[in-house]
Amino acid sequence: MSKCDCACGAAPKFVFSCSGAADVGEVADQAARLLSREGSLKMFCLAGIGGRVSGIVKSAEAASRIVAIDGCPLNCASKTLEEAGFSGFDTVRLDAMGLSKGEAQASPENIRLVADAVTRLLKG
Repeated sequence: MSKCDCACGAAPKFVFSCSGAADVGEVADQAARLLSREGSLKMFCLAGIGGRVSGIVKSAEAASRIVAIDGCPLNCASKTLEEAGFSGFDTVRLDAMGLSKGEAQASPENIRLVADAVTRLLKG
C-alpha cells in the first residue's frame, strides 16, 4: 500500500469482505456495507481483486489502509488479497468473535458487532 498521488489529499481506506453463501458471509458483507455507509472505510470489490481487474488492483495499491473481513475459518477474503500480492492489511475474523458458520444469523446485532470490531481496530 502506498500514498495516493492524486490531488484528493488522502489515500482511501478500503474494506474487502467475505460475501459467501453462508450466514457468516452475509454478516461480513453487511458489516462492510454498514462501515462504508458510515464513512469509516469504503467497501471495495473483492471479486475484482481475485480477477486481477487492473483498475481495482491499482486503487487498492494506493490505499492507506485495507481491512479484510473473513466470515469463516477458510479466510477467503484474506487469501484473495494475499494471492494478489497484498500484505500488511488488517483482518477481522468472525469465527474469532464467536460467530460460527451455520449459527450466525444476519441480524442487526451481529452486523453491528462486526462493524464495531472493525471500528475498534481502526482506532488502534
